Amino acid sequence: MTAVQDTPHTGAGGPGAGKVAVVSGGSKGLGRLLVERLLADGWKVATFSRSANEFVKDTLAEQPERFLWEPVDLVDRKALRSFVGGAARAFGGIDLLINNAAVLNKQELFLTASPRQVDLLLASNLAAPIALAQACARVMSNRGGGQIVNISSINAVRGYRGVAVYSATKAGLDGFSRSLARELGPLNIRVNSLVPGFFDSEMTTEVTEQNRERIARRTPLGRLADVEEIADAVLFLVSPQSSFITGQTIIVDGGITC
Repeated sequence: MTAVQDTPHTGAGGPGAGKVAVVSGGSKGLGRLLVERLLADGWKVATFSRSANEFVKDTLAEQPERFLWEPVDLVDRKALRSFVGGAARAFGGIDLLINNAAVLNKQELFLTASPRQVDLLLASNLAAPIALAQACARVMSNRGGGQIVNISSINAVRGYRGVAVYSATKAGLDGFSRSLARELGPLNIRVNSLVPGFFDSEMTTEVTEQNRERIARRTPLGRLADVEEIADAVLFLVSPQSSFITGQTIIVDGGITC
């Protein structure tokens, strides 16, 4: 596990100064943006992905003692727990978990889905976030509290053809969030689920322009979300302004599910 030394321009005196965040899948897409913005707000951030890209390498070289990365596969629950333990030791605790990483299968009919693909989705999108939440919550309980934000999907709210198992994992994550908020509330740990609408990411690169236009027409605000807008909602949930919000499923979709 790798950590680096601090520099004056990293936002170390921001609103997250002294706090520690774990973000799953923080090398690209929404995860990368959340890592960047948390670092800019003064947080120390631990993240993992299957391999290091240029963003990871550059951030390791530039952010002293405030950025930590390790190669971890979502389906390896032992490695997930080990990562959390290493992050807690490196940074002195954990205050926030953002369960961002997920696997999206190519659209296919449920009747032809292979058992292997079903197992991969369940392991990556439901079992892994549960394992991370348990490991982080144990650290948070010894620290006097914390926060967990689970990134869900509007597929959990509205049915779509070809993504039945993916939808099931995200709906399970929403239910998990609500029950966990009940259980962990007395420990001063808030748990919420953030449900993004359609936005540009590597998970949506195969959506055709025709389908993008169709989605935009069906969205009351008339467009897809910008990834910054999704990050804004996540950062609101982890801010002091949301200190009395827990057990909620916050939908950020431009109104497409209303």
